[in-house]
Amino acid sequence: MKRLAPALWLLLAAALAYPAGPWADQYVLHVLVLVLVYMVLAMGLGVTPGFCGLLDLGFVGFYGIGAYTAGLLTLAYDLSFWVVAPLACVCGAFFGVLRGAPVLRLTGDYFAIVTFGFSELVVMVLTNEIWLTRGPLGLPGIAPVSLDFGWLSAFFRPGTPLCYEFSGEAPYFYLALAMAASVAAVLRRAKASRLGRAWLAIREDELAAASAGVDVGRCKTLAFAVSAGIGALAGAFLARWSQFLSPDMFKFWESFLVLCMVVLGGLGGIAGACAGAATLIGLGEALRALLPGLGIPVEARFLAYGLIMILIMRFRPGGLFAASARQPDCPAG
Repeated sequence: MKRLAPALWLLLAAALAYPAGPWADQYVLHVLVLVLVYMVLAMGLGVTPGFCGLLDLGFVGFYGIGAYTAGLLTLAYDLSFWVVAPLACVCGAFFGVLRGAPVLRLTGDYFAIVTFGFSELVVMVLTNEIWLTRGPLGLPGIAPVSLDFGWLSAFFRPGTPLCYEFSGEAPYFYLALAMAASVAAVLRRAKASRLGRAWLAIREDELAAASAGVDVGRCKTLAFAVSAGIGALAGAFLARWSQFLSPDMFKFWESFLVLCMVVLGGLGGIAGACAGAATLIGLGEALRALLPGLGIPVEARFLAYGLIMILIMRFRPGGLFAASARQPDCPAG
């Protein structure tokens, strides 16, 4: 990773400069924001299968919970994004613990089946509880993100606009980049902490970890809460970015796609989750533009996903960043 540091810094500088230049394209910026959102989702999901070794097929449920929490609070109470985002994280973490607490002793396929059922239950609630979510009609008219500088009014002339409302893709790009960087920094520190080492011990051998004094139930519960909270944060961002929500946006396919990103990058690796998200989303958008010109249906891009996963499993079974998946990103203190 140290050899890659100069290239990563150069890539970050180019990303920061691109939206501000006259060459910036709104479609490209939209795709970049989407990539960053999926990076957050992949990092969040990676906590459960990557750190603890538990296959989670219902992660998209927390994505939907966070999105609808932010959307409903915005429409009902006109709350700022900076208020609804933390509330969505707390709500997602609460449901993560609520889902995980009864199934702490389940592992393998049994745990995966429970998580899949939870995801489908969330979609059913969002679809059928019309009095709350408007069901298939969705939630239109969600306010965009804004910055209120009214508390600085004493330093400006009367009549100066002190509220900046996000428009276009550039401000959302910077906000999504800050969100992804913050999540990566938090998970990097968590992975190198005592809790992170406990998670990795549970992934390798749960019985041996318990014999060594690890509180397996407590550590798993914290993993569920952290993973769900990160997914809900991405959902809150989606609600204020797209300004429209529908239950169809949170179907099982989304969980499967995010899981493919985690596996592609390397289980347990933060950089790998980001690389997997960038690869699959970037490839999907490239094929979406390329295939119609070749007379091939757009849906055929899903075949490319399957082919990539087969090749990765054949030639790099540990993922693109297998080394970072096997050991902590930071030296253990």
